[in-house]
Amino acid sequence: MKRRQMMIGSAQLGFASALRWSVPAAFAEITRDALGELAASTPRALPSADQIAWQNLEVGMFVHFAPNTWQDTESDNLSTPLSAIDPKHLDTNQWAQTAVSLGAKYIVFVAKHQGGFCMWQTETTDYSIRNTPWQGGHGDVLADISASCRKYGLKLGVYVCPRDDHFGAKTGGICKTPELQARYNVMYRQQLTEVFSRYGALVEIWFDGSTVTPVSDLLAKYQPHAMVFQGPSATIRWVGNEDGFAPNPCWNGIDRAEAKTGTATSLNSNPNGDFWMPNEADVSIRRPDWFWSTKNESNVLTPDQLLSVYYRSVGRGTQLLLNIPANREGLLSHPDCATAKAFGLEIQNRFGKPLATTAGRGAQLTLTLGAPTQVDTVVLQEDIAKGERVRQYRIEGRSHNAWHILGEGTSIGHERIQPVGPATVDALRIVTIRSVGTPVFRSVAIFRTGVPPPSDWNAAPQIWAANLVGRWSNHLFSIDLTSRIDAAKQYRLRFIPSSGMVTGLKNVVLKLHDVVEPNFIKPVTGKKDELILDITGVAETVRVSGEIIGAANGEILLQKL
Repeated sequence: MKRRQMMIGSAQLGFASALRWSVPAAFAEITRDALGELAASTPRALPSADQIAWQNLEVGMFVHFAPNTWQDTESDNLSTPLSAIDPKHLDTNQWAQTAVSLGAKYIVFVAKHQGGFCMWQTETTDYSIRNTPWQGGHGDVLADISASCRKYGLKLGVYVCPRDDHFGAKTGGICKTPELQARYNVMYRQQLTEVFSRYGALVEIWFDGSTVTPVSDLLAKYQPHAMVFQGPSATIRWVGNEDGFAPNPCWNGIDRAEAKTGTATSLNSNPNGDFWMPNEADVSIRRPDWFWSTKNESNVLTPDQLLSVYYRSVGRGTQLLLNIPANREGLLSHPDCATAKAFGLEIQNRFGKPLATTAGRGAQLTLTLGAPTQVDTVVLQEDIAKGERVRQYRIEGRSHNAWHILGEGTSIGHERIQPVGPATVDALRIVTIRSVGTPVFRSVAIFRTGVPPPSDWNAAPQIWAANLVGRWSNHLFSIDLTSRIDAAKQYRLRFIPSSGMVTGLKNVVLKLHDVVEPNFIKPVTGKKDELILDITGVAETVRVSGEIIGAANGEILLQKL
């Protein structure tokens, strides 16, 4: 539906932890590693207060509703007479109630999809809700959902697509001629001004596929605190698929140059990057469709499938945006709502009441339970206001006076949900193996959910990135870069693991014109997962091969420097 349009180059605890935990008394002991604090430096990337507030929301609900709904299509083919669009029973309170039941803290409403139809009382085009029979042409769906969000304590976000097929603007709002571009820029900016100025504070704004129309001044004037999805002003990024799954690890840091493209995904992550840009994982409850149709009711995800999504999105530190589309009556259909409610109840049952919880700083953080207790899940949260510090950790449990490894991982960030057993222990500790600066934990919580995690909770997803040039498996890689090297320049190769970490590279060979050139490839000081290529002239063939130490599988990105 959406990121497939790509690409033109551009404090409360969260849901699982905001359920007012009632915690038995637990003794928290903070100790130093034998080497003291693990590092004297601090992370380069730090979040803004608005980014922290947004990440604390954790779960949102998407609502897609457009003429597509009457066409049984994913893209508006502009065939529906406006006289046919009359959702007589439209009830945005029902939408908001569904969002609350699934545990969402905000709704992102598709106010304008790529067909160009506007779901508010716009003065910019006749292709809008004001020219339909609904409420005698006086209806405003965006106003209704805004009021419902206020009523039910939800925040509101909007999707106002830069693409506009009715006008003739393609992905990113690109028009065929400068004259059409100038006309469209005026119209689109007026549409954004209407949306930004009439409906209160917005928590998130989507420029799907990026935008060539200047918008930064409008954002600064009307919605300075909103998170921005894609485009030159982006503050958050698409995870890189429409399955709702994030990679593991999934870092919040990114290089500023890649952030400014407006189209970065989780594959562009760099834990040592200088810009904080959290990820959002979106998925539709009616896979793979984003809009309701008469053909996709049998495709509704089950509560168990949504649990898998939750463990691999929120449980990996990303935002989850679950789409539930409205039908032709203007309601969310019963099968969708029932699944959403069952999913929300299961999350509460699993994570509503921990056995123990604490917070603190240091290379080791220990919770003593007082008596042997069965545990099966640990939820970790860093204090991200101080950056993402932990690079590698393990979880240990104590039984019969001996410590045993229960689990291990790399990134934590806003939240990490990690199944660890079940195991019977009388104490549990988090040992930070590698960090940038002293680890600071906002929360460490232990749970006995009593049920197994999704079988694929630790599986790797397929992630998209504009600069993806290859993959490696079984520690070996061999990639042909001939079509991607188009100028005499320096290039950077980054190796992104599917899980675990890259701890080194060896036996690396660069061939130009099928001749080995050892002097034109070099490691990056202080980074074990990067290489620099010095290309002094465009070659007939450019090939790089070698061996990865550490992670067995992963993806390779190329960046022109």
